[in-house]
Amino acid sequence: MASVAAEMAEHYLFAAIVASILAFLLLAGIRGRKAARGRKRTDDGAPFAAGKEQCDSDADACGVPDVIVVGAGVAGSALAYTLGKDGRRVHVIERDLTEPDRIVGELLQPGGYLKLVELGLQDCVEEIDAQRVLGYALFKDGRNTKLAYPLEKFHSDVAGRSFHHGRFIQRMRQKAATLPNVQLEQGTVTSLLEENGTIKGVLYKNKSGEELKAFAPLTIVCDGCFSNLRKSLCSPKVDIPSSFVGLVLENCELPFPNHGHVVLADPSPILFYPISSNEVRCLVDVPGQKVPSVANGEMASYLKTVVTPQIPAQLHDPFISAIDKGNIRTIANRSMPAAPHPTPGALLMGDAFNMRHPLTGGGMTVALSDVVLLHNLLKPLRDLHDASSLCKYLESFYTLRKPVASTINTLAGALYKVFCASPDRAMNEMRQACFDYLSLGGVFSNGPISLLSGLNPRPLTLVAHFFAVAIYGVGRLLLPFPSPKRMWIGARCISGASGIIFPIIKAEGVRQMFFPATVPAYYRTPHAN
Repeated sequence: MASVAAEMAEHYLFAAIVASILAFLLLAGIRGRKAARGRKRTDDGAPFAAGKEQCDSDADACGVPDVIVVGAGVAGSALAYTLGKDGRRVHVIERDLTEPDRIVGELLQPGGYLKLVELGLQDCVEEIDAQRVLGYALFKDGRNTKLAYPLEKFHSDVAGRSFHHGRFIQRMRQKAATLPNVQLEQGTVTSLLEENGTIKGVLYKNKSGEELKAFAPLTIVCDGCFSNLRKSLCSPKVDIPSSFVGLVLENCELPFPNHGHVVLADPSPILFYPISSNEVRCLVDVPGQKVPSVANGEMASYLKTVVTPQIPAQLHDPFISAIDKGNIRTIANRSMPAAPHPTPGALLMGDAFNMRHPLTGGGMTVALSDVVLLHNLLKPLRDLHDASSLCKYLESFYTLRKPVASTINTLAGALYKVFCASPDRAMNEMRQACFDYLSLGGVFSNGPISLLSGLNPRPLTLVAHFFAVAIYGVGRLLLPFPSPKRMWIGARCISGASGIIFPIIKAEGVRQMFFPATVPAYYRTPHAN
């Protein structure tokens, strides 16, 4: 009996040991699942906001993101989706996740649409009543000319798109949020967390007002034109050449359906383009930083007496009706050349980094082009933790983006100055020459419109056409019989053209814009992982 009891005791002991091991494994599994659930994307919480010391040793187990994106506008939302699709954990912190309501960022050029396709985000212009845009119509002194985008070589779906800005942004955010490794959180980033010259993350207040820290090996700042973080990452030189006065015209037909309309008015251009099936956006440019007061009626009077007589006759009634409804909004037009300070652990993008006059609608094209470029640069990298090597490698981003971004930026700045009325006869000749040059059609319109559309953003093409316009203007002055006065005006026309474009090119960077291959950063390769 004693031997039997001893044998049973051994069996119980063995069973107890096996049961203990199984119980330990079960508890460990439950704990792991709870931790994983704690790291899932939520709207209000901050699953990625953990102590740096706690996570330095095991970032994967702790759930620290690979990338923090500050801002969920065009650049931020596109970047979050693109990096998330590559399997990276992305924590997006956006000041306000409700639908934005802006009067710019409503026209996406065909070149920008192609970038949207490249990023897999083309469905974001669906189901928002977006309108296809096939080109532009110019109006001046009772004459008009239609300029079609050169889309013959592209798929039939390729065209510009115009829409309500907020609807487009919400579609982008929703698409990014469908990825389980992308977390969108509402919060205000107050500062970057810096340690020994390297950005380690951000300090922010969440929706509840609680101050938190979030850490990641790479922080990408794209918090828009009012960025409060850009000063530490670039040398901002913001210029405000004018303001836009925005109106929405309802239930009216444009003279040329599915086209943007530019009126070369006095003192500066007026834009019309559809933003839905029954709404047309009107943007009236007002030069300088001071605009008539909306509150005391000065603005309504200005629009009725100065602007209305200069727009196409069929738009008069809906334009007056929009003024009378009183929903008149203004926004300052900002331009800022890119002047980055390469900083380990951080990168600047979007309007926080680089802005141009919105006349040509090139901002979203530049932003999406930058996202495509950055995505391609980061794709070969598995590990982003070597901040110094990553910073040196990403200096190539600033160089590689230049030909496209600088062409669109320069075109916007130069075209705005040419399209504005001037008391200088030479500049008015340049303005008229530009209208007549584009009216010639063929290569004379296809070249400039391919630049404007973002389909062929080449710096040399831009400079060639810009001076071709000036020379065309001089030729008109000298025919049929040149005179000393006409020759003098012609010389001033060439001088004025140079005075417009060369300062813009200088601010953009001549070497990076025209000869990027001569910049050492152009050849940077990924660091070894």
